[in-house]
Amino acid sequence: MHPDQRTHLAIRPELVGVITDIGDGEATATLTATAEMAADDRGLVHGGFTFGLADYAAMVAVNDPNVVLGAASCKLLAPVTVGQTMTATARVIGEKGRKRVVAVTVAVSERPVFEAELTAFALDEHVLDG
Repeated sequence: MHPDQRTHLAIRPELVGVITDIGDGEATATLTATAEMAADDRGLVHGGFTFGLADYAAMVAVNDPNVVLGAASCKLLAPVTVGQTMTATARVIGEKGRKRVVAVTVAVSERPVFEAELTAFALDEHVLDG
């Protein structure tokens, strides 16, 4: 876990990635696709793992202990295969009250494979306490 990280502290890095950098409203995370992520015998990785990496980077870009995902608009641009390392770059591009809009790009070897705009909310308390 990154020393500046304040959210998603119990997350399993082998499922959604490792945070490699955190800045003001920005975060970068990486995830190497494993055989357990394959959807078929050719090594095609299920897109849910790519989305999970993007979501994780977005939540850490907001970096509030009570951040939750509210909505997502995304595009899968290219396939990911077992053994490839995905890098997600997330940046907060809008803020109004508790609402944060985060742009995320996931790339493999600098080739974009996924783009998204995620809407998150930084709540006053844990979502399960409300």
